Amino acid sequence: MPIDYQRLRSRRFADVVQAYGPRDCILYALGLGLGHDPMDRAQLDYVYEDGLRLLPTMAVVLGYGGFWQREADTGIAWQSVVHGEQGLRIHRPLPVSGRVTGRTVIEEIVDKGAGRGAHVHTRRDLLDTDSGELLCSLTSNAISRADGGFGGPATGPSSPPPLPDSPPDRHLDFAIPPQAALIYRLSGDDNPLHADPAVARQAGFDRPILHGLCSYGIAAYALLRMADGADPDRLRRFDVRFSAPVYPGDVLRTELWTGDGATVRFRCTVPARGVTVLDRGLAELADPRERAATA
Repeated sequence: MPIDYQRLRSRRFADVVQAYGPRDCILYALGLGLGHDPMDRAQLDYVYEDGLRLLPTMAVVLGYGGFWQREADTGIAWQSVVHGEQGLRIHRPLPVSGRVTGRTVIEEIVDKGAGRGAHVHTRRDLLDTDSGELLCSLTSNAISRADGGFGGPATGPSSPPPLPDSPPDRHLDFAIPPQAALIYRLSGDDNPLHADPAVARQAGFDRPILHGLCSYGIAAYALLRMADGADPDRLRRFDVRFSAPVYPGDVLRTELWTGDGATVRFRCTVPARGVTVLDRGLAELADPRERAATA
């Protein structure tokens, strides 16, 4: 069954209410591979309850309604779906425990043409369940590589801008543990593409690939660490394009352009394979004085 544009565009999603706490924060960070050096305090801060900090990109696993593209009435060939882009706007830093409501809408479905796939753009607003305050807005572009040619619009939301031509100012290498995808999926994204070799081969990969949002979280950790050990609560925006698969066991290199101090640009590569895997990264950090004034 091909994509029915009007039906899918108007698809309704039930609100997802989720309570979370320190154990969930720790599990998320362990799924990224943090804690592999027990003597590294910068990693320990995210995986140890004494002085625990929440990595802001944990927002991507909160209020998540699951891998809905797998449902038969979507018309999507779910085995062909890969993550194209992810954006995050943080309106108020998340605490290490709370109760949140995820509210998802489909913003657009872009038809790239027969044989070129479809781009499904969604937005998930994350609200404090008790107060109704908007905490974060998450945007996502899921590329369904087998579903173009259904007659939808040819253009959609804009992508992150290109990176500077100059060499990066800093870089940080991070070794991804071989079991990272199997741990990360316990935070809610159970797409078998990241666990089952047979499903991975069916999708055109020789083995299970890492979740795009796992490499996204690693990139955020690396960026904060390179930005003079920035307080994670300073992160206000984190956008990226996924350009190639990452595999568990890869060494991920995050390259950073410091820009004007508030806005930084970044990308991630896997030097051993000579490939850029996260591209056109754009992040915004609040001024430290702003954080001090609101703390």
